[in-house]
Amino acid sequence: MEFRPSQMLERLPEQFFAELVRKTMQLKNEGHDVINLGQGNPDQPTPNHIIDSLQKSAENPLNHKYSPFRGQQELKEAVATFYKRNYDVDLDPTHEVAVLFGSKTGLVEISQCLLNPGDLALLPDPGYPDYLSGIALAGARPSFMPLLEKNNFLPDYEVIGKASLSQAKLMYLNYPNNPTSAVASESFFDETVSVAKEHNLAVVHDFAYGAVGFDSSQPTSFLQAEGAKEVGVETYTLSKTYNMAGWRVGFAVGNPSIIEHINLLQDHLYVSLFGAIQEAAKEALLGDQSPVTDLLNLYEERRNTFVHAANKIGWKVDAPKGTFFCWLSIPPSYTSEEFADLLLKEAHVVVAPGNGFGQYGEGYVRIGLLETPERLEEAIKRIEKLNLF
Repeated sequence: MEFRPSQMLERLPEQFFAELVRKTMQLKNEGHDVINLGQGNPDQPTPNHIIDSLQKSAENPLNHKYSPFRGQQELKEAVATFYKRNYDVDLDPTHEVAVLFGSKTGLVEISQCLLNPGDLALLPDPGYPDYLSGIALAGARPSFMPLLEKNNFLPDYEVIGKASLSQAKLMYLNYPNNPTSAVASESFFDETVSVAKEHNLAVVHDFAYGAVGFDSSQPTSFLQAEGAKEVGVETYTLSKTYNMAGWRVGFAVGNPSIIEHINLLQDHLYVSLFGAIQEAAKEALLGDQSPVTDLLNLYEERRNTFVHAANKIGWKVDAPKGTFFCWLSIPPSYTSEEFADLLLKEAHVVVAPGNGFGQYGEGYVRIGLLETPERLEEAIKRIEKLNLF
């Protein structure tokens, strides 16, 4: 027998990039040397001291039992110490920190915590596709905020208008931004807090790339804006900062009521993370931070290599200020999908078409700086041969 899925599952959007993965694997299976710049999966290993902590903690029989439902207090205290050290933000570990199974999980859960069927949520366009997944699971309605190059890929609250802002219950932001690599200033976050207070709007700031800033500039945390904890939360993942993508550990910090809602939902879904992973996460946050500096230097070297090579062949690109992505305009004679298909078929270079991130991503492609400088230069050499620029 075959059973129909629930209406909730049927509401989920299609996975846009599944077809790109299929095409890439087909070329690889045919024996082609494919340079994959379309992914967002960190390519470096987790630092040794974090792995050592996991191995030691895994031998402790206490970690073989169920963890506390809402996570280990020691990890939440480490999160508070991390935020004070890095951003000079004070957090109450008990009431203002929630442990997450990776920030992706939290970003989806928050919609289910705060939205009822038919409620309106504001999403960035282009933006991370899983924001829309959470909205769909909650049965809510999305309204998209255009992120335009002329506005430095920041939403313009005047253009969005008071009607949409007043109707919406929730707004997602993400800086440094995936896919555009744009960064936000504290003044922008100050404006966001003001808008949120005026319209009784909850803000969720996805700070996944919070550690990845270039040219000696550290990205700004939303919680550094005065009053931010009154209107929203920020999610953080250890995936990018510490190359722990497969470990699935992150956290949400900020508004106590939203943190309590997340904890309540997770009480019914999980029995927290494996204790040894939580202890390793604590070590990541409080231990030796030199691997983070080394990682930033690596990404900056790759960024500089790619930007120089691309500009050299006439593919104009400004050096991104954050994330490990580049967001590039494409020749006007192509759609984003057509251009990505051309690079894949003719150059065996994978890029992510911008329209996969939303309507306003059309005309762009996203490049991931997750290959060696030599492979990045090789990708540009292959593209140069197509005489597109």
